[in-house]
Amino acid sequence: MSPLPDAILDLGPQLAEHVLLCAAAVALGIAVALPLAVWASRSPPVARVALGFASLVQTIPALALLALFFPILLAARSVFGEDLPTLGFLPAWLALALYALLPILRNAVTALANLDDELIEAADGLGMTSWQKLRLVQAPLAAPYVMAGIRTASVWTIGAATLATTIGQRSLGDPIFAGLQTQNWVLVLAGCFASAGLALVADGLFGLVERGFAKRRPALVITGALLALAGIAGAALSLVDWRSESRETVVIGAKSFSEQYILGRAIGTLLEDAGFVVEYREGLGSAVVHNAVASGAIDVSVDYTGTLWANELGRSDNPGRAAMYDEIVRWEKENTGVAVLGRLGFENAYGLAVTQQTAERYGLESIADLAAVAPQLTIGGDPEWFERPEWTAVRDAYGLRFGEQRTYSPTFMYDALISGEADAISAYTSDGRIAAENLVVLSDPREALPSYDAIVLISPRLAGDDAIADALQPLLGSVDVATMRQANYAVDRQDDKWPPERAADWLLKQVAR
Repeated sequence: MSPLPDAILDLGPQLAEHVLLCAAAVALGIAVALPLAVWASRSPPVARVALGFASLVQTIPALALLALFFPILLAARSVFGEDLPTLGFLPAWLALALYALLPILRNAVTALANLDDELIEAADGLGMTSWQKLRLVQAPLAAPYVMAGIRTASVWTIGAATLATTIGQRSLGDPIFAGLQTQNWVLVLAGCFASAGLALVADGLFGLVERGFAKRRPALVITGALLALAGIAGAALSLVDWRSESRETVVIGAKSFSEQYILGRAIGTLLEDAGFVVEYREGLGSAVVHNAVASGAIDVSVDYTGTLWANELGRSDNPGRAAMYDEIVRWEKENTGVAVLGRLGFENAYGLAVTQQTAERYGLESIADLAAVAPQLTIGGDPEWFERPEWTAVRDAYGLRFGEQRTYSPTFMYDALISGEADAISAYTSDGRIAAENLVVLSDPREALPSYDAIVLISPRLAGDDAIADALQPLLGSVDVATMRQANYAVDRQDDKWPPERAADWLLKQVAR
């Protein structure tokens, strides 16, 4: 069998969770939209406010809407308790339900507002109550239009749900995000085809129900509904784990670049070998990962001292590598309860990189040299770089003023540099593409950029678990930057790509030597 069908067939768990998430979101959207539509049909001010709010939600990008629910739920913990989930299903469900609201609400309001006045008058003439008119006259006549809205909402929700990966909910976005990061287009296509296929199935089933209502054929309505319920039930049953586990599940978080995928899988392998059950939450943003560890939404992650120094401690000074690490350990213990298990042994720092040709053309060796020619050049950064304090620090320290700045995903950022679309980028010093593409990382004589030692963080829930500490001990202090670059490049290279799992196994073998 060819790679694409194989990849699609491997998406069973992601497909099942995608189905359940979308079904729950659309169901909540229906539960909110239909009563609101009835109210709005009887009150023009309510209709204006409800439709205006639903339309406003649609103007918010789905990715931003999903991300916004993380801090909202984090704040809600003070009211509902520490057990309130802040990542995964709950925020994705709430955000997608809001996203599904508009088409259902708009169709329902429009259908109820445009019913034939003579039919309503006839119902009044028969002495029907408001409830009887709604149940016997308005609802049957509006049902086909309401189903059209539900049909649209379902397709929208299935597409938007792929973004739930970014807040730790497993979905068909997992292969899409992993494939984009590693330029594994088979994975990307598998996720896209599975999502599109699911949308077509949902559209067909709800279309069957819609036709049943329109033609007054209950058999079509019942058939479509039963098939949809059977699919949802099948997805739920496929996720039931009937095994009896003696150890609790450990959730491993990873950011959205290759190194994090590799290290997450390496940690997972060690924990599984020690008898733990492991789950992965991959493709998360930097701020989300740390907050998730601190809140217990994930249990283990790899982070970097410079990132925590700037983002969490709010520090812009540079006291040196050892002092920075010691202060982060102390701060985490006193403020978040997160345990810093130790350093992995390598540094993945930000650095401004240029091609060999650009370095020779302008005589660039340091960031100070770059500052003199920056107005003629274009700089590229990852989605976080230009909002990070490190960029502000290096920009102000050297007076950097580029002619243009552009944002790319981490993978495409390197492609932009090689192709000439960007003249300099915010590279990662442990990235294998630096050596493979013969890039020049400019020196930082003014030490504007802090150190970025890779460290392992453990959530407060498991901070004192000696079994986890013992299982991960082989990684601590054992991964040098050359080894990490090789593992990263094995995943990132254009030909003969390794999946992160294979690179993680290779990394563990190097560590064990």
